[in-house]
Amino acid sequence: MKIWYSFIAFVLLFTIVSCNSKGEKKEESLKKEKKVVVPELKLSIDSTAISSFYETYPKLKNFQGEVNSLYLKKNSTQLWLDNKGVVEFGNTLYNKYKGLENEGLKANFPYKEINAVFENNTDNKLSKVNTDLMITNLYFYYAEKVYRGFDEKTSRSLEWLLPRKKLNYQVFSDSIFQKSTINDDKKSKMFSQYYKLRDVLKQYREIEKKGGWKTIEIDDTYKNLKLGDSSAVISQIRERLFVTQDIKEDNKSAVCDSTLIKALKNYELHHGFTPKNIILKEHIEDLNIPVSDRIKTIIVNMERCRWIDPALEKGKQYLEVNIPEFKLYLIRDGKIAFTSPVVVGRAMTKTVIFSGTMSNIVFSPYWNVPPSIINKEIKPGMAKNKNYLKQKNLEWNNGAVRQLPGINNSLGLVKFLFPNSSNIYLHDTPSKSLFERESRAFSHGCVRVAKPRELAIELLQEDPKWTPARIDKAMHAGKESWYTLKNKFPVYIGYFTAWVDREGQLNVYKDIYQRDESLLKLLTEE
Repeated sequence: MKIWYSFIAFVLLFTIVSCNSKGEKKEESLKKEKKVVVPELKLSIDSTAISSFYETYPKLKNFQGEVNSLYLKKNSTQLWLDNKGVVEFGNTLYNKYKGLENEGLKANFPYKEINAVFENNTDNKLSKVNTDLMITNLYFYYAEKVYRGFDEKTSRSLEWLLPRKKLNYQVFSDSIFQKSTINDDKKSKMFSQYYKLRDVLKQYREIEKKGGWKTIEIDDTYKNLKLGDSSAVISQIRERLFVTQDIKEDNKSAVCDSTLIKALKNYELHHGFTPKNIILKEHIEDLNIPVSDRIKTIIVNMERCRWIDPALEKGKQYLEVNIPEFKLYLIRDGKIAFTSPVVVGRAMTKTVIFSGTMSNIVFSPYWNVPPSIINKEIKPGMAKNKNYLKQKNLEWNNGAVRQLPGINNSLGLVKFLFPNSSNIYLHDTPSKSLFERESRAFSHGCVRVAKPRELAIELLQEDPKWTPARIDKAMHAGKESWYTLKNKFPVYIGYFTAWVDREGQLNVYKDIYQRDESLLKLLTEE
């Protein structure tokens, strides 16, 4: 009997479970049948809505034209929102904005409402239309800050007269639909030096987070240290060089060995010093510059890179002069074909930051003395000495003064012309000893070249008639002669106090014209 009751119970249980299962399946089927299809979000964002947005948020008004064009392309519908909220690409944009510090910039979008859109949707008081418009303005704000930098009016006020890169908003607008603008993996939107400095900025920020480097302590009696010397200062220098990986191992030794000397000479080479076999006080003072100051220098030069058109470095051949580095480079097919030390203008007669096109080489040139020098130097000299002009190899020429060709001519034996309103050019000089100085800001504004003969040979490579022997003869002819280059050479005179070379090493130079501070002030005020 017990077995019979057990069997009945089992059958009832099976029936109940089976019924429940069928019921659940039926319920699920009904749910599927009753599933509500939510229509695709479609907001109307026309010129009226856009105008209203900028009346409320006037600090963004400079983007209005581009924003209008962008929404017209999208048939006046939203760009960043769907039924679930902000699309993934919008969140990517916001994350890039919040990481502007990685670009050496501050995340200072003028309206805090943007944070509520992404960080806490419950606090977002913007309408959906204004939310979409706010994100679009964030997009253009980010593009302008990172890819353009300060406008041309600002850079010209800082005496930067190199041609500016034009920010193509059309390209950026089209890229929104491709969801690709915020990524720069190809690193093609910017002057390549920008990306190199950005990588170094990341390294130095990591050093800063770890506490930077310690100050090397020396007293007023310090003179120098050399190979074999023993001092507590040596172990401090070793530790300092290890932080920036200028030396690969810190063995804590207080003895100045060949490894330390080699490492320090490499440091000097990349920080505007002539490498020496002794450790001078000035070297230690440079090593003691805080990491925070180095970061500021990197950031300032990243901003300058934003102004450079990346097409510049794609030129087949060109000349570049970096004023604080006191160096000229001839670039051919993307490689350094020639380099020379240069002398640039002193602080009172700065070499101008600009570009030109070299068209002529003048051998055995006259020097046409500028009126300012005639008034300040020549006329007073003539008043004291009636033979002044003859002794200086000068002559009157149609109411002006010029110096005759020759080895004592202030322009040396050759000059290189690229017409410009500032009357700046490259030239030889009889004052060869100046090239032995570490700091070489001595000219009236023109650029004196340490190796002018070699530069002429490089520039005339494409004309087989101009052999080195013929160039030598023309330089020493004592009679001025002009040669017009068959292929014009672009010339770029820039100002970079931080530069990453082709070996990936950071080079830092003294701010000889005190230009960094004014630019840094603008960057930190933003």
